[in-house]
Amino acid sequence: MNTQDFLQKPVREIFFRYLLPSILGTMVTSIYVLADTIIIGKGIGAVAMAALNIALPVYNIFFGFGLLFGVGGSVLMSISRGKGETQRANGYFTASLLLTLAFLAASMVICVFFMEEIAWLLGGTEETMPYIMEYLPYIVWGMGAFFFSAYLQTFVRNDGAPKLAMNSVIIGGVTNIILDYVFVYPMDLGMGGAALATVIGSVLTVAILMSHFFSGKNQLQVTVKGIRPAFFRDIMVNGFSSFFIEAASGLTIFVFNLQLLRYVGNTGVTVFGVISNTAIVVTCLCKGINQAAQPILSTNFGAGETKRIYQVLTLALKTSAVVCAVPVALGLIVPDMFTYIFLHPDAEILALSAPAVRIYFVGFLLMGINMVFICYFQAVFKNGCSLLLCLLRGCVLVILFAYLLPAFLDLTGIWAAFPAAELVTMVIGIWLTARTVKKELG
Repeated sequence: MNTQDFLQKPVREIFFRYLLPSILGTMVTSIYVLADTIIIGKGIGAVAMAALNIALPVYNIFFGFGLLFGVGGSVLMSISRGKGETQRANGYFTASLLLTLAFLAASMVICVFFMEEIAWLLGGTEETMPYIMEYLPYIVWGMGAFFFSAYLQTFVRNDGAPKLAMNSVIIGGVTNIILDYVFVYPMDLGMGGAALATVIGSVLTVAILMSHFFSGKNQLQVTVKGIRPAFFRDIMVNGFSSFFIEAASGLTIFVFNLQLLRYVGNTGVTVFGVISNTAIVVTCLCKGINQAAQPILSTNFGAGETKRIYQVLTLALKTSAVVCAVPVALGLIVPDMFTYIFLHPDAEILALSAPAVRIYFVGFLLMGINMVFICYFQAVFKNGCSLLLCLLRGCVLVILFAYLLPAFLDLTGIWAAFPAAELVTMVIGIWLTARTVKKELG
């Protein structure tokens, strides 16, 4: 799909053409973590699953850096194309590639030399550390695959090849599932085998995405001509919201793990592993909706097509509400179903997980709406608004409520922290969006 299609074809047609490939692509991305979790939880045990949940923030950070430069650069590239500035668009692509390589090198050095210290900082205990240190080295040495999987998906999708982006993660995800089973069960490679399967699946995804550069549809060109220092700043500012959405998932896991270790020990972390892995699926659904909307929003913003922008925003909000209502309903009606997916639970785990799922899952509906608001502000280059919403839901409010509410509600307060943070953020997001729409449309 070329730039003019984004500007001329009916908004609903373009949005739904992008929606399924985008959702399937992001959903399969979640399989990389889910396959590890299910295989480890059922094949190795509850303590191993708790260890995996403690290590997950590292994966979130690596994938988040890929999104930081991928989304940050691709949004600016699409805006430039909407204005007809092809050289500037290629400059943003090149600058974002250089940033990705630089941050990958720095992350590798830090994580290799301080791997064990990072594991303790994330909440490792004497019981979980052996499992963490069996899993983490593979993730660290394979971080390049996570960086470039996220980075290339965004650019390939914005370059008019959503099906290739979808197919790459589907093939990588299926490979990961197969290898997870083979490495953990027949080959008995334990946590390390699950991590190795994740890395191999991501490497395959990157290899398939790279094929776009050899296709006739490719418009991405590496060039240093016309790149200015401001490009690097703009990419990081614009992409920070996407990075923070991914990093916030890791931050939420980290904060909740610490609080649960304090209140109920490793059993609480295991139960939260069930919740956080389900949250990954819902978050990926929301990302898919946003990734379908983002190139349409950015291109039309560059061309000054205001009414088309708000048509896309409305479609994304309605779609997100419908999609997120499904896991919320299931969590309220059959909460134990999610626990049995990941574990062979005992009575203690079931008694803890059912109320936790019911309370926490309510926040998914609010989260979906907030992520659309963030995507909208990011796509139309209103980075202050997107950053504010990201900081509120992913850092300030979730940490505040995770430590404040348990003082009054005990363990229930920990589970209620997530929906409370999303609710407050949604109210602010509605106000910011309404103010923007009124200003733009008069």
